[in-house]
Amino acid sequence: MRTADCDILLVPGYGNSGPDHWQSRWQERLSTARRVAMPDWDHPEPEPWRNAVIAAVQAAARPVILVAHSLGVVSAVQAAPYLPPGAVHGAFLVALPDVERPDQPGLLRAFAPIPHDRLPFPAVLVASRSDSYTAYARAEAFAAAWGAELVDAGESGHLNSESGHGPWPEGLMRFAGFLRPL
Repeated sequence: MRTADCDILLVPGYGNSGPDHWQSRWQERLSTARRVAMPDWDHPEPEPWRNAVIAAVQAAARPVILVAHSLGVVSAVQAAPYLPPGAVHGAFLVALPDVERPDQPGLLRAFAPIPHDRLPFPAVLVASRSDSYTAYARAEAFAAAWGAELVDAGESGHLNSESGHGPWPEGLMRFAGFLRPL
């Protein structure tokens, strides 16, 4: 699949993705990419965020590829059972936060539990070994439960602009590789 053949729905996490974040840069670069608008970026709530993902998928004109980061990953996975069958052709999931950890802020813990059901579409989960929001072993377990390919991003922090992943060309190459067989 080529990017011109699909609707790329970017699902940012808490606080949205700023102008230097790789999701914002991809949105500028990929003509079929658009951001899922969440009701409130700074006061996230699970049901409205899940419903925003569902509505964006339902409004898409072409096959959908979800590109989610952080809390957007949880929202995308929580939306999966409610999505129209066959509408989503794949999900590129980056930096899952473990919202079930007791040391996470309450606004993140409100998104618990994270579903363990197999995703109804191909997926990749990119995880860092130094992400302060998730232990790599937990990301590994979720990828296995979801039937997602796990990509080891090494010591890359939370894979956001603060960790030096503004442009993130390696991620874009991995995304292109993910799209190819779809």
